[in-house]
Amino acid sequence: MALAGSVMMFSAGCATITQGTTDALLIETTPQDAQVQVSSGQSCTSTPCAIELPKKDPVTVEISKEGCTTRRVNVLSQMSNSGGAAVAGNIIAGGIIGLGVDAATGAAKELTPNPVVVELEC
Repeated sequence: MALAGSVMMFSAGCATITQGTTDALLIETTPQDAQVQVSSGQSCTSTPCAIELPKKDPVTVEISKEGCTTRRVNVLSQMSNSGGAAVAGNIIAGGIIGLGVDAATGAAKELTPNPVVVELEC
């Protein structure tokens, strides 16, 4: 039983377990009912909306509405405030493998800005 617990501790990172590897990116626009296309392929047909994205990769969000100027917003993948604590937890617990898992999956990161708030020029 103790062996199973040790294997689990070293096979997954703290942030991967506590924070997950994806996040809901919220998109809000004025005026509402704009279309959203994300560089990773996801989209929504009417704002406000939320799109589930991996936290490890930056994306570009394109927001358009007929009669308005199309806007693009770069959403970055950055170390989150709580992600730093998870990294420290991995180091203290000796979880070098967990540290690698968190880095590879993006679990210790967050998407920013989130929410994406855009005022369209119409």
